[in-house]
Amino acid sequence: MTHVLSILTAIPAIGAVIALLAGNRSTTARAVAFVAGAVSLLVTLWVWFSLAPNGVMSFVERADWVPGLGIEYHLGVDGLGALMLVLSAIVSVMAIAASRKVAQQPGVYFALILLLESGLFGTFTALNFFHWFLFWELSLIPAFFLIKLWGGEGRGKAATQFFVYTMVGSVTLLLAFLALYLATGSMDFETLTAMAASGQLVPAVQAHLGPVSLVLALGVLLGFAVKVPLMPFHTWLPATYSKAPSPVTMLLTGAMSKMGVYGLLRLALPIFGAQLAEIRTPLLALATLTVVAGAWAAAVQKDLKRVFAYSSINHLGYCLLALFAVALPASASPSVLTQTAALDGVILQMFNHGITAAAIFWFLTMIEERSGGVLGLNDFGGLRKLAPVFCGLMGIALFSSLGLPGLNGFVSEFLIFRGVFPLSWLSATIAVLGLLITAAVILTVIQRVFTGPVNPRWQAFADLSTGERVAVAPILILMAVLGLYPQVVLGTVNATVTHLLAGWRF
Repeated sequence: MTHVLSILTAIPAIGAVIALLAGNRSTTARAVAFVAGAVSLLVTLWVWFSLAPNGVMSFVERADWVPGLGIEYHLGVDGLGALMLVLSAIVSVMAIAASRKVAQQPGVYFALILLLESGLFGTFTALNFFHWFLFWELSLIPAFFLIKLWGGEGRGKAATQFFVYTMVGSVTLLLAFLALYLATGSMDFETLTAMAASGQLVPAVQAHLGPVSLVLALGVLLGFAVKVPLMPFHTWLPATYSKAPSPVTMLLTGAMSKMGVYGLLRLALPIFGAQLAEIRTPLLALATLTVVAGAWAAAVQKDLKRVFAYSSINHLGYCLLALFAVALPASASPSVLTQTAALDGVILQMFNHGITAAAIFWFLTMIEERSGGVLGLNDFGGLRKLAPVFCGLMGIALFSSLGLPGLNGFVSEFLIFRGVFPLSWLSATIAVLGLLITAAVILTVIQRVFTGPVNPRWQAFADLSTGERVAVAPILILMAVLGLYPQVVLGTVNATVTHLLAGWRF
């Protein structure tokens, strides 16, 4: 199928229109959204299993759009892009499945969910900045309205903060790439990457704009740092995750946060790797701060959604740590195996954190439904006696987040530290503290929510129904499969990483 990526992006958008027509018929709108999400998931899986084995772009679509401005309709995916498509589709289906009690304008709600999915697909497949930027911004709009209209108390302020922070990052990205276009006449990612690798990009920028390459690199970095986020650009995230409806938070943490890491891998390092290498030490310091401070902030929260909001910052901090560690100056001679391990870990961590974090917020959604919205860390206790299956299955997701060997989280974090230690032993050593604090956080949640005396307030707390058990089972099985046999993903990802490293110049 020549136009499979265009078709994939269109599927949830078409589903959004149909869901919108369902109006206030919640069951119909949700069914439409679920069908569109399931079809999208099947297509992404087909794309994943049909990728070229050597890590090059597959399913390439290319046509002139506005030739005079260097704008092309250019699509393609490698192992990185295809894995993000699969992740986006999985998390979208999970979010739709978790949205069981949408009373206010369900047609609009599910339409926005699907539009967000379409934006994610477009972001992970576009290879021309103009086209890519349209979808980067498109994903922001439905997320804003989902928070603004269906969030909890204080949702308006949280939605505005989310929008403003992300828009500032988008503006710096736009200005940087407009400058690149003025200097090179191209907005194509592959062309700009090739120019950077051959050493032609910096002279072109200097000839047209002066010595501003580092400034442009910082603009691009800021755009992605806000999205991940990198501390200190994280302050929008805790409020947004805690005030958004939990199914929407599943999308924010499971898929949208990966757009920032993806951008660093697809744009920042390939095009501005040399400039980022110049500021590698402060970047490593900020990444280490993100890991340790994110975990520490999670440890002092009293609201479960805020606990896992900060935990998300901590887990994505490992990705930033590895990416900045890999950005070595040209004078260094790192082992290719070391860099490959680090980047393999980053891509696998993006996927693992996406499904694990989304699963945890799905379980938090179920707690909200059973408790009437109560999510205080100290409000529960003894739930294991009342709902043993619920606590057991949620425990799997929690231990995955902790990095327990045998589950998916362990493999990606191990690969990251395997790659980072030889490249920056000091940063890696300090970052290990994040692992220890995370373990304390997860065990504290288990202790205060699942164990101890039963709070009489929750005597009627229901265990998982058969339908709920069937719904969450595939995700938990996937965590175990990736923990025991990560080669299912790494076999394809490794070829992509090898191809990426061969074309980078620091």
